[in-house]
Amino acid sequence: MKLEARGVVKAYGIHRALDGATFQTESDARVVTLLGPSGGGKSTLLRVLGCLLVPEAGQVLMDGTQLPNNEVGALRERRKNGFVFQGYNLFPHLTALENVALPLRAVHGVSAAQAEARAREMLDRLGLIGHEMKHPAELSGGQQQRAAIARALAPKPRLLLLDEPTSALDPVMTGEVLDVIRELAENGQQIVLATHEISFARKVADWVVFLAQGQVQESSTAEDFFTRPQTALAQQYLEGLAKYR
Repeated sequence: MKLEARGVVKAYGIHRALDGATFQTESDARVVTLLGPSGGGKSTLLRVLGCLLVPEAGQVLMDGTQLPNNEVGALRERRKNGFVFQGYNLFPHLTALENVALPLRAVHGVSAAQAEARAREMLDRLGLIGHEMKHPAELSGGQQQRAAIARALAPKPRLLLLDEPTSALDPVMTGEVLDVIRELAENGQQIVLATHEISFARKVADWVVFLAQGQVQESSTAEDFFTRPQTALAQQYLEGLAKYR
């Protein structure tokens, strides 16, 4: 995929979370990783790329086609994507199976039988068969996040967007989820990932977009970014994270 942002602005009141963000990936980028300090604009850019948010100014293009800049068009586009957030966002009163099957029925118009079959298929793929009738409170954090990934993948999304998917997990559970994401990437799933997991980003990313203060400071291949960062801010960021890893 080729992603491109041209002068994107997204504001919350007087605060500009994105302040003229501009970048362009190469056309063969399969996994694009958004890196940068907290509050730099990663999550906002992820949501703009996935059409969860419509920017006040600027353009976003995917494979040369401009994404809609209105709510009606954005709703249509976001249904093509899958989203996973750090808080799982599972329905607590539904089983894991129903958490995956319900959006297929309600949003994508899949029949009940087909939705259940697809949900079981995805839970099996994510290592959750045997847990499908459990509610979220009965699952570990890693299992809940895998269920969330299963739900996001069930409609066969064009793009999987992951926002800090391991930030609420302990190291063992983090490893579980990162293994799943790496397998998805190796199998060709197009992914945009916002994360602080630098060691993981080095393994899976094709392209890195580095943000700070709402602006893109660097946009380059993952190899170039991790071995030859061009800005002092990126160098300090990588050195600071490496110090404790």
